[in-house]
Amino acid sequence: MYRHTKLSLLGVAVAVAVATATAGVSAYAAKAGAEHDVAAITQAKTSLIQAIGVAEQHASGKATHAEYEKSRQGNWIYDVEVVSGAKVFDVRIDVDKGTVISSAEDKADNDHDERD
Repeated sequence: MYRHTKLSLLGVAVAVAVATATAGVSAYAAKAGAEHDVAAITQAKTSLIQAIGVAEQHASGKATHAEYEKSRQGNWIYDVEVVSGAKVFDVRIDVDKGTVISSAEDKADNDHDERD
């Protein structure tokens, strides 16, 4: 099982997104005992907002959901869901480099398939 911190962003302004992300991470950590997850995100060289911007630009759309999670390989990533027209893309961003690791169309919109 992989632990991850969900940070939902549905059409909110950047300032509200930052506040929501901060509150979401803190609430999740307190609730799930994931103190090391919170410590890990503070070490990330790329912020959630930057990752969302990279994902939106890459997929030419708008982010609807973002997660900070540990991949199967053991490294931390941002997983951003981006809607572009009638398509939905899952874009994974490297937390240290701020670059796209992978991008795939989510044909069934199965919110977070196990392809890392």
